[in-house]
Amino acid sequence: MDTPWEAGAVFARTRAAVRAGRTEQEAHVLSNALRADPQDRALRRELALLLAASERWDEVLPLLRDELRTGADGLAWAPDVLDSALEHSDFSLAERWASLFAQLRWGTSSDPAARSAVPLSVPKLRHDIDQMRYLQQLGLLGTEYSRVIGAYEAVHNRLAAKGPDTREPLDSDANRCIADTYNRLLHVRDSPRVARALSRRWDPVTVEEQYLGNAPGVVYVDDFLTDEALGELHRFCLESTVWFGNRYAHGRLGALMQDGFSSPLLMQIAEELRDALPRLIGTRYPLRQMWGFKCGPRVPADVTTHADFAAVNVNFWVTPDSSNADERSGGLVVHDVDAPLSWGFDTYNGRQDLIRPFLQRRRARRMTIPYRQNRAVIFNSDLFHASDAVHFQPGYEHLRINVTMLYGNREKETHHPLLSGPEAAAGRSAWRSAAFTRAKARR
Repeated sequence: MDTPWEAGAVFARTRAAVRAGRTEQEAHVLSNALRADPQDRALRRELALLLAASERWDEVLPLLRDELRTGADGLAWAPDVLDSALEHSDFSLAERWASLFAQLRWGTSSDPAARSAVPLSVPKLRHDIDQMRYLQQLGLLGTEYSRVIGAYEAVHNRLAAKGPDTREPLDSDANRCIADTYNRLLHVRDSPRVARALSRRWDPVTVEEQYLGNAPGVVYVDDFLTDEALGELHRFCLESTVWFGNRYAHGRLGALMQDGFSSPLLMQIAEELRDALPRLIGTRYPLRQMWGFKCGPRVPADVTTHADFAAVNVNFWVTPDSSNADERSGGLVVHDVDAPLSWGFDTYNGRQDLIRPFLQRRRARRMTIPYRQNRAVIFNSDLFHASDAVHFQPGYEHLRINVTMLYGNREKETHHPLLSGPEAAAGRSAWRSAAFTRAKARR
């Protein structure tokens, strides 16, 4: 019979054992209990957490594979573990856990049946072909992948002939030729921490004052990351085969933290943001999720209007400006109206048939922040927002890449409550940072 499992409580016990120097003793007790009852999944998870806290990673992976073999809920408990680590601001442990879960789900020894849940699509196949060729040019994939690329081309061409929006399951007979490599972590760039991730060319105090002092809570800054961090992050996005999410319209691809979009550098950025903006983020709003999106070369405007589940959204762009064919577009549109708390996630995150009439009734004002590499938009995550029209150069290296970090929970947002009421139009506009003025003057 399973021991009761609650990720937060187990995480707290693990931290207490680490602080008291009792990890060896506790691990011994749990190991003995698990040997007595090998089917107790809760014991296995707790032992895995304890070993992870001791950085005994080689012992953690076999436990997690055993957990997967039990069937049941597989890795459905993974988000709770990540949430607990992030709740306690243990960025290093969260990063390692995210990487482990990604390896189990998408690694070279992962279960093809689990990966086949993501259907084939024309844009996803085109992206993967281009990325494999890019990795070959860098010498990161060998010549044996030429045969793999040829198989992908054949599948891509067959689907494309049926229409650009065609989707098919991976496990159909015609697609089995790419089953060994499709949606796998073929290569993930090692992106370690750098000397400093956030640039000193913007003033966090000014950003906090502008965000906190005025509704609706939108500010943007240029020169967000140091040159070293920006360059390394861009290379991570280009090289890492973590772009598994293809359920989005117009060929956009997503990568989530627990699916491989995680690295020591990304966690460093998240951690430095928390420390740089103590009044805006600080310990009040833990990191909840981060992801990346790729799109291009063309995406219409206003096809993705939505709100997010967090309190504060930090969105920044990493593709060079030279890839943008229209410097007036490619950015972010933020409305000065927030999603009603009575709306559920599926409504405020995707129901365009409800969102657009709601914005019209509220007479929402649009704020358009143009695209610039290394520009970050920091805003109340509850505000409805969407990508602006995208018109980028064709080619793999020119894909528009944005990174999003979400902090806190929307129902706990205290900086700008009840914006959807009549007070939404109050206050002077303060949705850009003084850093933009400085950057503009340099151009």
